[in-house]
Amino acid sequence: MIEIIPAIDIIEGKCTRLSQGDYATQKNYGGDPAEWARAFAGCGIRRLHLVDLEGAKASTPQNLRTLEKIAGLGLLKLEWGGGIKDDDALASVWNAGADWAIIGSIAAKEPGRMQGWLQTYGSRIILGADIRNGKVAVSGWLEDSGIGLDSLIESFKGLEQAIVTDISRDGMLQGPAFDLYKGLQTRFPALKTIVSGGVSSMDDIRRADSMGLPGIIVGKAIYENRITLNDISLCLQKGSFPA
Repeated sequence: MIEIIPAIDIIEGKCTRLSQGDYATQKNYGGDPAEWARAFAGCGIRRLHLVDLEGAKASTPQNLRTLEKIAGLGLLKLEWGGGIKDDDALASVWNAGADWAIIGSIAAKEPGRMQGWLQTYGSRIILGADIRNGKVAVSGWLEDSGIGLDSLIESFKGLEQAIVTDISRDGMLQGPAFDLYKGLQTRFPALKTIVSGGVSSMDDIRRADSMGLPGIIVGKAIYENRITLNDISLCLQKGSFPA
């Protein structure tokens, strides 16, 4: 059964969503991220996706107090991305309570550093690959690296997980790029590829589950009430995604 991973994107300590990575489309959904985390845990979720949008833009983590607060609940496994550009930043994320670190820009810009982190931290390092027009975007999706997704994945030894986001789908509630993930499954069968971007309904989750994909990140669809916590809770209790 596919793992549902709710997303909390953070600006100024608040739950926020963008569309297609455009900071001008910022929408604040209110509420304390820690209370959202508590609600997700209450319906059976065990893993939470946290993105420091300010950190991604500033190239250093900006919302670690929020991470500390959520980690302090002791309810969820936490993956954190945004602004992790050097050893000190990575250490600060570990110290604040993250279980996994999502590495995006550095993977494309400094693959040697990324490889070193993989050797040191192993499965705690997740590749964050954000794709625009077939190429990897970096620096909070503000720049294009010119690197293809397959080339990026192939450059790392020991990589176990990758969160792959089609930027054109992100926040648009138009469904994930299923063909993208199907292709990745075929080319990289040993890689745990997490679906990200565009999830609009439980039907999208069912389809990803039927494809055998291991995990799916859900953000805006929850905050826009297209997927309710009750929907998630019922599915997790039954261990399936009934029509």
